[in-house]
Amino acid sequence: MQLVLRDGDMGPYLTKVLLQGQTDETLSHEQLEHIKSKAILMSLKLADKFYNKYKMHLLEQAAHDVIGVVSLGLMELSQQNQQQALRLLVTTDGIVKCFQKGWSMLSTVSKHKLVNGKSLYGDVDKHLLEQVSSPPDAEEWQGFEAYQEALLEHQRQQSIVTLMAQFYAQTQYDPLDFLNLESVLAEAVLYRILFDNSKVKQDLKKRIAKVTLLDEWFTLEYIERQTQLALAELPAELAETIRKDLGKHFVPALLRTLHFAKNYREGLLEGVSPERLERFEHKEGLIGLLGWPLYLAL
Repeated sequence: MQLVLRDGDMGPYLTKVLLQGQTDETLSHEQLEHIKSKAILMSLKLADKFYNKYKMHLLEQAAHDVIGVVSLGLMELSQQNQQQALRLLVTTDGIVKCFQKGWSMLSTVSKHKLVNGKSLYGDVDKHLLEQVSSPPDAEEWQGFEAYQEALLEHQRQQSIVTLMAQFYAQTQYDPLDFLNLESVLAEAVLYRILFDNSKVKQDLKKRIAKVTLLDEWFTLEYIERQTQLALAELPAELAETIRKDLGKHFVPALLRTLHFAKNYREGLLEGVSPERLERFEHKEGLIGLLGWPLYLAL
C-alpha cells in the first residue's frame, strides 16, 4: 500500500491531512511510517475478510477501501479540521478509530439498501463503498459527497418508517415500494382531515362518500395548520428533517388533491361507473395528485 503525498486539494481527505502535516512539518517521518504500517495491516485484514489476500490486485483494492473509509471517518471525527485530524492520526490507534467510524457511518446509511439483499461487505452497501474507495493519488475524491447523498436518502427512509408507524394502521414498510416522503406525509394529512385524525387505512375511496366536506378545509392556511399539527406529533429533530425535505408546493398540491377528492365523492354519490371514476382518477393523476392513495378501490 502506498500513501502518495501530492497536491491533494481534491484527493482523499487522508492524503490531504498527511500532505499538510509534512508541509508544515508537524508530521515526522516516524509518525508517517507508523500510520502507513497501520493502514497496510488494516488493508490486509480487509482483504482477508472480503477479498483474497493472495491476489495482489484485490489487496490493492482493499487498500483503496481503507483510504476512503478512513478519510470519511477522519472528516467526521475531526469535524474537517486538518490540525485536529493530524493529532488524531498520530495517536496509537488513530487510523483504526477513523476506519471504524467511517465503516459505522457507511453501515448506518446502508440499512435500507440491504433490507432485501446482501452485500459482499456485510452491512455496507457494495456500490456505496465503491464510491467512497479511493487510490491515494486520485485527482478527485467524491466519497464524502456520495456519503452525504446516501445519508440524506437514509434520513428520508427513516422518516417514512416513522410516519407510517405514527399515522398508518398498516406500518410494514418495504424500501422496494419506493415511497416518496412527501406523498406518505400528504396521504396521512389528507386522511386525518377527512376522517378526524384517524390512522390511514386502505379504505379512503370507499368511505369518502359518507364524509361531509367542510368549506373551511379548502384553504391553504387550514392544510398548512393540519400539516404542522401532524409534524408536532413526531420527535422534534425528525419533524425538522421532514420540513426541510418538503417542497414549497406541498400545501398547494394537497389542496388540489382535496378538490379532486370532492369531485370524486360527487361522482360516487351520482352513481358514476367505476370505469369512469378510474378514467377521471387517471387523467387527474397524470397532472399530479399528492397524497391520493394508489391502491385499488376496496
